[in-house]
Amino acid sequence: MALNIADLFEHAVDTVPERLAIACGEAQVTYGELEARSNKLAHHLAAAGVGTGDHVGAYGRNSIELVETFLACYKLRAIPVNVNYRYVEAELRYLFDEAELKALVFDRQFGDKVAVLLPDFPQLGAILAIDDGSGTPLPAGAVDFAAAIAAEAAVRDFSERSSDDIYMLYTGGTTGYPKGVLWRHEDVWRTLGGGIDFATGERLTDEWDQIRRGTAGPTGLVRLATAPLIHGSAQWSTIPALFAGDTVVLMPQFDPHEVWRAVERHQVNTIVMVGDAMARPLIEAYEEGQYDSSSVIAVSSNGSIFSATVKDQYLRLLPNVVITDAIGSSETGFTGLGFVSAGTKKAEGPTVTAGPSTIVIDEHNRPVGPGEIGRIARGGHIPLGYYKDPVKTAALFAEVDGARYAVPGDFARMEEDGSITLLGRGNTCVNTGGEKVYPEEVEGALKSYADVFDAMVIGVPDDRLGQRVAALVQARDGHAIDLAKLEEHLRTQIAGYKVPRSVWLVEQIGRTPAGKADYRWAHRYAQEHAAATDPSERPRATGGDVSAASSAAATVTPLQG
Repeated sequence: MALNIADLFEHAVDTVPERLAIACGEAQVTYGELEARSNKLAHHLAAAGVGTGDHVGAYGRNSIELVETFLACYKLRAIPVNVNYRYVEAELRYLFDEAELKALVFDRQFGDKVAVLLPDFPQLGAILAIDDGSGTPLPAGAVDFAAAIAAEAAVRDFSERSSDDIYMLYTGGTTGYPKGVLWRHEDVWRTLGGGIDFATGERLTDEWDQIRRGTAGPTGLVRLATAPLIHGSAQWSTIPALFAGDTVVLMPQFDPHEVWRAVERHQVNTIVMVGDAMARPLIEAYEEGQYDSSSVIAVSSNGSIFSATVKDQYLRLLPNVVITDAIGSSETGFTGLGFVSAGTKKAEGPTVTAGPSTIVIDEHNRPVGPGEIGRIARGGHIPLGYYKDPVKTAALFAEVDGARYAVPGDFARMEEDGSITLLGRGNTCVNTGGEKVYPEEVEGALKSYADVFDAMVIGVPDDRLGQRVAALVQARDGHAIDLAKLEEHLRTQIAGYKVPRSVWLVEQIGRTPAGKADYRWAHRYAQEHAAATDPSERPRATGGDVSAASSAAATVTPLQG
C-alpha cells in the first residue's frame, strides 16, 4: 500500500483531474492543474539539490503556491517546514538554523526579513518568492516563484516513495521556541489524515478508499479552512480533503465577513476553525451580515477551546448545522471527538468521545478511573519524537501496560460514561494555594459574560499563594465591563479559588495567526504592568478587596479570593 501523502494525493489527481481542488481569494486550480504546477516546482527544487529528507521552508500566508510547496516536497520525499509569518528576526534565525533549511519559499511581502537572513544561510540552494502583490523588492539570490517553475516539466517522474517518509510540523512558540514533531507518513495519515475514521475508529484498509468514497456522488464536498497553512489545523483540513477529491477553500487571511462571502460564493459544506478566537467573530459577523449559509452542514473546531457559550450561539443561529469539537495535539494527532446539534443536547465544554487508543493516565502511568484527572495519552500510531531533541523526545513517551504512548501534557477528566473532558495543558496550569486551576475553564466562564468578547488566563507570582489566577480581558466593541458584576457572574460559574484575583482590560488579546493563546505575550504584558497589582501601589475601595488602578494601556482590578 502507498500510504504516503504524495501518493494519496496523486490517486485523487488520476481520478478527478477536472475537479476544482483549491480556491484561495480570486485564484483557483483544478486537481490536474495543481498536480502539474506541483510537479514543476518539485523539478525546480530537485535541480537545486533538494532530495530525500531535505528541509524546505514554507514561509507565507495562505495561497495556492504554498499548497504546491507542500505537495512538491512530498513528491520529492523532502520535508516542508512551516515558518510562522509573524516571527521576528531572532525567531526566524533560530528556526532557519534549527531546521537546517536547504531551500525557502516565501511571500514577497517578507522579503525585507529574508534579505537580512540570507547572508548567514548560504546553504539555501533555492529561494523562491511568491508574488503577493506587495511589490517588495526581491532579496539578492531570490527568484520569482512563477518564473522559476514556468520552464520546468509538468511530468510526474519521481522515484518510489515510502510509508516511512517523514512529515514534520513545527509547533509551540507560545511559551518558548518552536520544536519540530516528526511523524512517519503512514502514522500521521492514520491519526490526522483519515486513515482511521474519526467517528467510528474504523481503519481504512485500501489506499484508494478515500478517493473512492469521495467520488461516490457526482461532486465532492467543499471544505473551508479558516486557519493559516503554517498551522496543523489548516494542513490537516486541506490534505485529507485532497485525498478525497474534495474542494478546499482557503482564506488569504482571516476576515470573518470574507469567510461568509466565500461560503456563499463556493457553496461551502464544512467550515473548520481553531476555537473561540475564530469561532466567535465568525458567528457574530454572520449575525451582522445575514449571509446565506444554506450549503453549510457542519462546523468543526480543533486545536483550541471551543466554549459552550460560543457553541450555543452557533446552535441558535445555525440550527440545521452539526457542530463537531475535536481535541488532540501535534504530538498525538486526533484524540477525541464531540458532536452537538440543535435539539439533541445542551452544548458542553470540550467533553468528547475518546478516539482510538486514547486513554487518560495518572502520574504512575496507570489508566485513571471515572471522575479522576490525569494526562491524555495516545498509543498505536504515534510520532517518532522531536527533531534534534532526544531529551524532550524521551519525556514525550510513557509505557502503559507494556505499550508505548505519546503523552504531551494535556490534562483531562475521565467521566462516568467513558467520555473525557479536556482541562488544559499542564504547563499553563495555575497552582494557587495548592489548588490547580486550568486556564481554559476560567476563560470559558469569562466569555460567558455578555460584555466579554475574548479572554486569556495565566498565573502570576503571589507571595502568599505561590501563584494567583490573573486574566486579560477584551470587551465587546462598544461595551464597558463592570468588574464587580463580572466577579459576581464568575462566582456563579466557577469555584471561588478559580476566580481571577487580577484582571487587566486590554484592547485586544494577543493570539497566534491560528488563534491560539499567545502566553508569551500575556506574561510579558503582566510583567510590564505588575506595578499596578502591587498592594502598596493601589487605592483601597470600600467594602472589600476590590480595587482599581489604570494606565494608558490597561486597567487592573484585584478581585476577592
